[in-house]
Amino acid sequence: MSEVKIAAESRVEFGKGAARRIRRENKVPGVLYGHGTEPLHLTLPGHELLLALRTPNVLISLDIDGKTNELAIPKAVQRDPLKGFLEHVDLLLVKRGEKVTVEIPVHTEGELAPGGNLLEHVLSALPVEAEATHIPESVTVSVEGLEAGASIHAKDITLPSGVSLAVEEDAVVLQVLQAQAEETAGEEAAEGEEAAEA
Repeated sequence: MSEVKIAAESRVEFGKGAARRIRRENKVPGVLYGHGTEPLHLTLPGHELLLALRTPNVLISLDIDGKTNELAIPKAVQRDPLKGFLEHVDLLLVKRGEKVTVEIPVHTEGELAPGGNLLEHVLSALPVEAEATHIPESVTVSVEGLEAGASIHAKDITLPSGVSLAVEEDAVVLQVLQAQAEETAGEEAAEGEEAAEA
């Protein structure tokens, strides 16, 4: 897992006006909390934070005011719904060796059995417990040759060493759905409509 160093400044101004001023300087307001400590309000560099957040559950080494170093993982990220820029970030304070519960993306590889079947991601992310400095970026599951009606449960997914499930073992993660079969006349009508739309 990658660790990204980011220089942060503690902030004493709060409210919408202060947040707007921070964003105008291409910075992002944030809060660091956890371990029973008082929440620490921070200002973070926008571009560096945006790049770091491209990695799910990235471990961020915060250099706060050049005095203290803290490790954190992103807990909640608010983005502008239209422009996509970062508006605010909540960071969770973690310690080396500590276990944390996070969600990791589930990727698939391989081809389903022939027949136009559909793969449904029941869980797009898998809840797991892992050591804060060794959170896997994702898990990959093979769907090679799976037929309609097949499903992959959380317990079927191989996790890296030191990582355990934080969800019921029988939770369905992926399932294969049968392609919708139509009567021959219905298929011809549908094809005609598609051709007309194209």
